[in-house]
Amino acid sequence: MTYVPYSIPAVLLAIALFFKIPTFIRAWRNPEVRATTLLLVWASAAFVTIIPLNIERLNDVTGVPNIAAPWAYSFLTASGATSLAMIMRWSEEPSEDRRRKIRRIHAIYTGMIGVLWVTFFLADTPDVRIHDLDTYYAGTPWMREHILLYLLAHFTTCSASVFMLWKWFKAVKNPWLKSGVVFLQGSFVMGLAFGTSKLTAITARWSGADWDWLSTRVAPHLAILEGALAAVGFITPQAGPVLKRWNRNRREYRRLRPLWRAVFVLAPAAATARLGYWVPLELRVLQRRQRIHDSLRLLAPYYNTDLYHQAYTEATATYTEPKARAIAGAVAIRDAIAAYNNGTPISVWRQSPQIGTEITDRIDAVSVALDSAATVNSLHQRATRTGTMDTHA
Repeated sequence: MTYVPYSIPAVLLAIALFFKIPTFIRAWRNPEVRATTLLLVWASAAFVTIIPLNIERLNDVTGVPNIAAPWAYSFLTASGATSLAMIMRWSEEPSEDRRRKIRRIHAIYTGMIGVLWVTFFLADTPDVRIHDLDTYYAGTPWMREHILLYLLAHFTTCSASVFMLWKWFKAVKNPWLKSGVVFLQGSFVMGLAFGTSKLTAITARWSGADWDWLSTRVAPHLAILEGALAAVGFITPQAGPVLKRWNRNRREYRRLRPLWRAVFVLAPAAATARLGYWVPLELRVLQRRQRIHDSLRLLAPYYNTDLYHQAYTEATATYTEPKARAIAGAVAIRDAIAAYNNGTPISVWRQSPQIGTEITDRIDAVSVALDSAATVNSLHQRATRTGTMDTHA
C-alpha cells in the first residue's frame, strides 16, 4: 500500500495539532499560538493531499489531471510562511521591525501561492503522474516554473529556519522546548535534503540524464522524515510535560496505595465519591490523599506518639534517618488502626487533637513502609519489648 508511508507524518502532524487545539481555544488571539496552529494545519493538509490515494480522488472529483500538485505545493508554501513567522516570534523580541519582516514574509509567500496556481493552469499536463510528476514535467513550459517555484520556496524556508533555530537554540532554557527545537532543526535539514534531491533529479533531466530515482525514491523518504520530525518537534514541548506529570502522579498514586488500603476500613467523615478510571489521574491522587487525611483525623485519639518515638529509636540503629522515620510512622499507624478497630483509644490525657507532622509530612514514605509487613512487624515487636509503655486504656 503505497500511501502508508505518507500517512505516518500526516497522522503525527494531526496528533500535534490535537495537542495544540486546547491552547488555541484558550489563547487564539496570541499570534504565536495562531502561527503554530496554522503551521500544523497547512503541514497536515500537505501530507494528506500527497497520499497517492487522495491524489487519485482529487483528480476524479475535479476532473483536472494533477490538480493535487498546486494544492499540495500551496499548503507546503503556506506552512513555510507560518514557520518562518513562528520562529521569528519565538526568537525575536516584539518590535516594529519584527512585525514588518513578518508582514513581508506573508506577502511574498502569498504571492508565490498565487503564482503557483497561475503557472499550473497555464501548463499543459494531460498525463496523470502520481509518483514522478516533478521529473516527468521538468521540461514542460509553465509546469517547469511551477515546480521550481515551490522547490525554491521550500528550500528558502528550510535554510532560513535552520539558521534562525540554531541562533536561538542557546537561549532556550526549557528542556522540553529545547528538545523540540532539535527535532525541528532535524526536520528542516531533511527539507533541505529533500529539495536538493528534487533539484538534482530535475537538473539531470534537463541534461538528458536519468536520475529520476532521486525524486521518486529518495525524496519521498526524506519528506516523510521531515514531516515526522516536525510533528515530534511540536509534540515534545506539549506532550513531554504532560507525560512527566502523569508519570509522577502514577508513581504517587501507587505509593499511596498501601496506606490508603490500610485506612480504607475506617468510616470516612463523609461519603466519598467513587471515581472511575476515565477520571484524570491527578484528581484520583487528590481524592486518595484526602481519604488518607480524613482517616488520620479519625485515628488521632488512637495514635501513640511514644510508640512512634520508641520505634524510631530502634530503627535508627539499622536504617537511615528518613527511612527510620517512615518505618516508625508505619508502626505507629498500624498500631492506631488496630486500636481503632478494638475501640481502645490511648489515655485521654495523652491524646492529641491531630496526628503530628512526623506522619502527615511523610505520608508517601509511611505508605511505602507499610508495604513491607515483615519489617514493620519486626520493628513493632522490638519497640514494644524495649520499654513498658502505657499504650491504650
